[in-house]
Amino acid sequence: MSVAMSDAGSALVALLPHRAPFLFVDDVDVCEPAVTVRAHYRVTGAELFLAGHFPGNPVFPGVLQLEALAQAGAIAVLADARFAGKLPLFGGVEEVRFRRVVRPGDVLDLAVDIERLSARGGWGRGVATVDGAECCRARLLFAFA
Repeated sequence: MSVAMSDAGSALVALLPHRAPFLFVDDVDVCEPAVTVRAHYRVTGAELFLAGHFPGNPVFPGVLQLEALAQAGAIAVLADARFAGKLPLFGGVEEVRFRRVVRPGDVLDLAVDIERLSARGGWGRGVATVDGAECCRARLLFAFA
């Protein structure tokens, strides 16, 4: 069953083992455990790495867009009682494309659909957008530690 989120969105973010400064999901809008998630991350400009990527021209790194998608996907997985307390780790990425620069002030909308899930790990497809324009897409492989 799909559930619309409000205050419960932050409770879903808390399922992640990640914490600042390496947490790239602010809130969850919709989560259907083990199936799909819609979340977002606001690039504030205060992220320390932006000072060096790039000085005077800050760009949110593509690899961190992938990390944000992976974290969102992990919420969909960890919201399922069968996987509570597990640690999903990157196993690989495929079909990665970066299509738009992400800058401070942008809200990165994260959509991940779980394709396959087992006791050992699974696959998900993610798309990150800003104002409806695609920034990043990838197929994500994860394994449970």
